[in-house]
Amino acid sequence: MPVQVLVVDDDALSREVLALLLYGAGYTVETADSGDAALLHLQTAQLLPQVVLTDLQMPGTTGNELAAGLRGLCGPATMLLAMSATAPDDGSGREFDGFLLKPFTMETFTAAIAGKTAGAVKEPNGAAATVLDEVIYSKIAGSLRRPQLKQLYALCIADAEGRLATMRQAASANDDAAYKREAHAIKGGCGMVGALELQTLATSMEERGLSDDHVASLKEFVVACERLRGMLIALEIIHDRASGVSGEDA
Repeated sequence: MPVQVLVVDDDALSREVLALLLYGAGYTVETADSGDAALLHLQTAQLLPQVVLTDLQMPGTTGNELAAGLRGLCGPATMLLAMSATAPDDGSGREFDGFLLKPFTMETFTAAIAGKTAGAVKEPNGAAATVLDEVIYSKIAGSLRRPQLKQLYALCIADAEGRLATMRQAASANDDAAYKREAHAIKGGCGMVGALELQTLATSMEERGLSDDHVASLKEFVVACERLRGMLIALEIIHDRASGVSGEDA
């Protein structure tokens, strides 16, 4: 019987990516958009998950408080895994059975639930910041049909651009916390799909906040979104030529 996983993440893109990848890897998946929603769901769930995979940085109940609530409802048999785009340094992941640093592969997730990992696990993505991590892209492409793959990356770019608009509003209001919060969400979501340049830029924007050159950073991010679109189109053309499929048949 497939392992049942409950994915808890307030970021819609990250939640969608994880659900698709887990389905593709043979897991049974349920999702919740917050810790509070997860706890409410578990109170009436007929079948408890064997694994709960939850983000650490969410509004509402999170961190060790969420871990305690999950443990009380699920019992000791359920494995509790925390995840985040940034390794916690405040002890907020202390009560979980393990921690995964976004982005991570399904191999890393499988190793974690098999007890083969200890502490934070980070996937190597090389020294150079490229537009798209083609290893991650290839793994996702191998798990999804072409329409799903296109929809997933379109969602990634749309989500990033929507958050970028919110960051502009935060900059106008001189709201450094909101600016960093959106950058953190972009970093996590883009990392999960291998959008490495966007992830790298978002990481820098989160770390620096509303610095003197944040306007230039926002403009650079827009250009990077267009580079990603171009890269995805190029990969699609290469795939079509290799398989002898026309654009109309894809």
